[in-house]
Amino acid sequence: MEDSALYIHIPFCEHKCIYCDFYSIITFENKNEFIHSLEKEIDYYSDNFRDKMKFKTIFFGGGTPSIFSPDEIAHILEYLNSKFHFTENIEITLETNPGTVDKEKLKAFKTNGINRLSIGIQSFDENDLRFLTRIHDKKSAIETVVSAYQSGFKNLNIDLIFNLPNQTKEKWKENLDIACTLPISHISTYSLILERGTILNKMVLDGKVKLQDDDYDADLYQFTIEYLSNAGFIQYEVSNFAKVGFECLHNLFYWQHKNYLGLGPSAHSFYKNRRWWNFTSLKRYIEEVKIKSNAIMSEEKLSVSELQSEFIMLALRSKGLNLQEVKDKFGNQWLYKNESKIENYIQAGYILQQENKLKLTSSGYAVCDEILKNLL
Repeated sequence: MEDSALYIHIPFCEHKCIYCDFYSIITFENKNEFIHSLEKEIDYYSDNFRDKMKFKTIFFGGGTPSIFSPDEIAHILEYLNSKFHFTENIEITLETNPGTVDKEKLKAFKTNGINRLSIGIQSFDENDLRFLTRIHDKKSAIETVVSAYQSGFKNLNIDLIFNLPNQTKEKWKENLDIACTLPISHISTYSLILERGTILNKMVLDGKVKLQDDDYDADLYQFTIEYLSNAGFIQYEVSNFAKVGFECLHNLFYWQHKNYLGLGPSAHSFYKNRRWWNFTSLKRYIEEVKIKSNAIMSEEKLSVSELQSEFIMLALRSKGLNLQEVKDKFGNQWLYKNESKIENYIQAGYILQQENKLKLTSSGYAVCDEILKNLL
């Protein structure tokens, strides 16, 4: 039985932000049907994977999972525990947004089994929050983090977005200044990305919004790495920084190319060399589960070459590539082929070689996509 990760997609949201491309809906009439379908999907995977997977992490993502009541989240966890094996000290994360929780609700989530929170703040600047169409303000963002800590959450992440239109380095620094005064143990920083189908994408195409250029984006990213490193956060993935001992175990399963199971509409799963994903529609998800007990829309089997490329890409994006692991899993061919390129990146200061491991430096993270393209 292998340690694995479990992701549960809760699609409900109070409001669809202009930049978001995750599947979410702002109506709640199908909530009970969703929970019933989720139970049926859990039954299906329990029958097929109960003796193959032991969950070391559970991650409630969305949407906004904190819209659910603590009792509803507890019910899902209890049902999962009756159908699957959990490891000791399992990490259970709940994504939440300011404006959807108060201290009483946070305490109840903690009592009912949630031990890690990921809070979608995105910015502490009022103008930026209005531009992003977030439902909270600076004050409620800070209060949510403080309330979570006072409710017993010591494993706390916040999400922030940089390179917003008209965001100066000074404004971004103010965001980081505030973040580092808060009792957080993890911070995820993302550059604003245009995703097809979002409201923001249409605004840019229509000329209503102008994004800043790639060079400015790279400058803000480099500044972020230096700032957070000086503040005691260790960068362990392109966009993620943690205090010692507070890396997100769930995300490490993805980056270390380990097995994970995804439940709910739009969720993806990976087991050995097979990847599959669910329909991206709550209505279709419910219909499919009713008919066949799962909502799989499509799947693929990865070749050895594809598995190798993914393994290398994910490792270099995160904590580093163990060369012995590459040899054991895939042989020596990739290493021989790229030996001179890797040496050039080491000499240029983009890759650091520590014993039998290759790790991107802060300069390497800044040009990560280019390096990976060249090596793969």
